[in-house]
Amino acid sequence: MNPKMPVLFVGHGSPMNAVENNEFTRGWEEIAKKIPKPKAILSISAHWYTAETRINNSEKPEMVYDMYGFPDELYRVVYPAPGAPELAEITRNRISRVVKVDNTWGIDHGTWSVLHRMHPTAEIPVYQLSIDMHAAAETHYKIGQELISLREQGVLILGSGNIVHNLSRVNWALDGGYPWADAFDDYIQQKILKVEHEAIIDYHLAGESSKLAFITPEHFYPLLYVLGASDRDRTITVFNDSRTLGSISMTSYLITETIPDR
Repeated sequence: MNPKMPVLFVGHGSPMNAVENNEFTRGWEEIAKKIPKPKAILSISAHWYTAETRINNSEKPEMVYDMYGFPDELYRVVYPAPGAPELAEITRNRISRVVKVDNTWGIDHGTWSVLHRMHPTAEIPVYQLSIDMHAAAETHYKIGQELISLREQGVLILGSGNIVHNLSRVNWALDGGYPWADAFDDYIQQKILKVEHEAIIDYHLAGESSKLAFITPEHFYPLLYVLGASDRDRTITVFNDSRTLGSISMTSYLITETIPDR
């Protein structure tokens, strides 16, 4: 029997976190020690944003260097994780909407920049599920719910994005967050800790801060998959709890099954 795997949402921030040693990358490395070794990792990355739901099922998924203008060091990172074709098919069949197989995409930097630090040996199979840009927030959460059973099969469901992600407001001189970024991040955190998922799906309830938290929702939506798949488990670890450059949240969550008192 596989242990019921946790679910994980990671604020991935800059692709440079793949090669830098900082508080965020150390947080990823530490959280990896608290997770049983997965049979495979299903990643929902903000950077595979498509016109429908897609999945890759390649035995050897390609690395996607989907970022521009960074130092050569970043493009030399190699993360040769195997794919998980059988689990990809199981995943596709769990989802009640049409899911298209698409191996023109592979493992993008929303996935490999994080896993390069969490599991540097790249031995755990990895596959990705895309985010349908036309689907409502409720749909993304529902897909997460449909994937709960994967946790019983040893699959770690990873959402990679940023709860606050407004690049138009980035301030390179600011080490922290704008008040509105702090307010939105805190609203989401309080609702996660109280397991009030409906108030996160309807994130506009956060008020004025929700209007600035992001321009497009692709970095926020991975959180909804993770919360949907969390099965409303109540053991929640918050890590990397901070904002950077004014308008990017790095706050991340590990959610595990509550172990009853004996």
